[in-house]
Amino acid sequence: MKEFAVKLEILAEQLLDLLSDNLGLEKGYLKKALCGSRGPTFGTKVANYPPCPKPDLVKGLRAHTDAGGIILLLQDDKVSGLQLLKDGKWVDVPPMRHSIVVNLGDQIEVITNGKYKSVEHRVIAQTNGTRMSIASFYNPGSDAVIYPAPSLLEHKAEEEEGGKQEYPKFVFEDYMKLYAALKFQAKEP
Repeated sequence: MKEFAVKLEILAEQLLDLLSDNLGLEKGYLKKALCGSRGPTFGTKVANYPPCPKPDLVKGLRAHTDAGGIILLLQDDKVSGLQLLKDGKWVDVPPMRHSIVVNLGDQIEVITNGKYKSVEHRVIAQTNGTRMSIASFYNPGSDAVIYPAPSLLEHKAEEEEGGKQEYPKFVFEDYMKLYAALKFQAKEP
C-alpha cells in the first residue's frame, strides 16, 4: 500500500502539471497553489460497501463534491455503484479493470476560477456483491491560501466584459471547517 500510495502521489502531481499546462499556467502552478507552508497533504482511504438486500431503502454514500484538490480512485472492477451528476442526471461510472477514475475537488474549481468544476458524485447501494474502492486524495496544506489564478482572471477579462473573480480568497483549513459544518447542503452558496 505504501508503494502504491507513493506512485499515486507522483501521478497526481503529473496530472496537476497537465492541467496547469492545459490552462496556460506555468508548470507546477497547481501543485504550488496547494502547498501552503508545509506542503500538500496526501492520504488514501479504503472503502468497503457490502451488498445490500434492499438498496431502495438505503442512500449509500450521499451526493457530494470532494473538498480537496485531485482525487484518484481505484474502484472495484466488478461491482458498480459510483455515479456522477451530468446535465442534471445521475450517470453510472462502470467498473473498469486496471483503471483509475480522476476526480477534481473544490479547490481546483476555485484556483481555475470555474474553468474546471468539481464533480458531484455519490455511491449507491448494490445487491450484487461487495464493492471495494481505494481513494487517494491530493489536498492543499491546511494553511494554503486558495484563490483563482490571476492569469485566468486576465484571460477571462479578455474573453468577456468584466472578467470577474467568481470565488473568494480563503485559507484551506477555514474552508474545511465550513465544509464539515455544511456538507449536507448545496455547495454553491
